[in-house]
Amino acid sequence: MSRIINLNEIKIALESIDVIAAIEHGFISYSRGYSVVPPVGELLFENPPGDVHIKYGYIKNDAYYVIKIASGFYENQKLGIPSGQGLMLLFKQETGELLAVLLDEGHLTDVRTAAAGALCAKHFSPKKITGVGIIGTGVQAKLQLKFLQKHTPCKKVYLWGRDEYKAQKMKEFMGDEYDITIVSSCSEVAKNSNLIITTTPSESTLLMAQDVRKGTLIIAVGSDTHSKQELESELMTKADIVIADSLSQSESRGEIYRAVLDKAISRDKIVELGTAIQYQSLGRLNDDKIAVIDLTGVAVQDIMIASAVYSQLCK
Repeated sequence: MSRIINLNEIKIALESIDVIAAIEHGFISYSRGYSVVPPVGELLFENPPGDVHIKYGYIKNDAYYVIKIASGFYENQKLGIPSGQGLMLLFKQETGELLAVLLDEGHLTDVRTAAAGALCAKHFSPKKITGVGIIGTGVQAKLQLKFLQKHTPCKKVYLWGRDEYKAQKMKEFMGDEYDITIVSSCSEVAKNSNLIITTTPSESTLLMAQDVRKGTLIIAVGSDTHSKQELESELMTKADIVIADSLSQSESRGEIYRAVLDKAISRDKIVELGTAIQYQSLGRLNDDKIAVIDLTGVAVQDIMIASAVYSQLCK
């Protein structure tokens, strides 16, 4: 019999799950060719602006397969509704039976994205982080900062957002545990930070190549369609290391896609995340290098987190 799992149950289950470790296993399986992940299904809306992603797949010889629907409608806040919505469907791989409907309201997508950012920081950050830069003030900005502390703790934060009021509210929300400075530009973020996480749905560049210091790690989270772009393409030219969560997805979406279109980077410079994690020689070898990681969001993350929640609740 199928189980319907609500958001509160999901949040309780997540407290007992090492999401970062689960996501790491998923990316390695993906890059080794142990998963089946078809191209992303996508609906893009103009009025009001929004996007819906349908991601699905399975890990070979695993117990489950997963279909995820997640959306972002960016004017929802005017209605008092979160911009992110969605659910995940978990099926038995052996028979196709529906085992669970996870009514996560987009929360699992937010969490697995933050876990991927933390995973990247764990493996590719400079040894000494002098400041964390956060570009954006939404749910993902908060979660990235929170998850970062699990393996790469740094409390000195430089925060930029288009809306100063929202930036102030985020500072208050994060509390006294963090030393957050609200800055007036992304260039100020870059000037003061050697670990920068971008979390906006921007369609115009925010972080410029000339502002980024040597030794900086940039984790770009916001650009998950062909039209979104947070990083100036020249930043890819300047980077010593460029990593994609999915080589195939970077051909149609994300920062790498835009940089290739602008002829700022060639595809032979790009390494896939699961491969870079396995082979240290492909990653950061010294703290003078600039590294850019483009996270467009891969179904294998949804497979891992949905499976982990179901296993935790139904063990």
